Amino acid sequence: MSQKDSTATTDLEPHWYAVYTLPRHEKSIADHLVRQGLETYLPLYASTRKWNHRIVQLDLPLFPGYVLVKIVITERARVLSHPGVIRLVGFNGIATALPDGEVERLRSVLSVWKAEPYSFFAAGKQIRVTSGPFANFEGRIIRRKGKMRLVVSLQLIQQAIVLEMDAAEAQLARPLTLVDNPGRSAAL
Repeated sequence: MSQKDSTATTDLEPHWYAVYTLPRHEKSIADHLVRQGLETYLPLYASTRKWNHRIVQLDLPLFPGYVLVKIVITERARVLSHPGVIRLVGFNGIATALPDGEVERLRSVLSVWKAEPYSFFAAGKQIRVTSGPFANFEGRIIRRKGKMRLVVSLQLIQQAIVLEMDAAEAQLARPLTLVDNPGRSAAL
């Protein structure tokens, strides 16, 4: 069997793909795809919100902006036909299947454990420490051995330290603006 033949065989097997959606369209897209007979997975979490002096319980997407769908790649046009779908997630314009078993593992974990979204801190991002002894310090994230580490630079003395910390103690830092620092001429 040639390499081209094996590729054709794998194209005929269904795989899980991530569908990138317009904001707040995840549920309608998942419903639409199910009505088309496609298998979807949209993990939700319960969130309590206060609106107009009342408390509301909502089921929100665990991964905002994404719906997972199991299709044979030749069925992508059925998925892309919904006006709220932007594209299938991939590289260089080619849809990329999620690793085998990853969605099933996610389903089994979420059937037992509660989860909710959390800020994704990427290495190199500027963050501000929000609690603990280093509260209000700013620095850049580095990761080593799976632990979040923060480099805090003390520019006045041209020194830096590395702190190991929990991601819950930090938030993404926003750039200073003229309102924050009137002595500067532009956002830093």
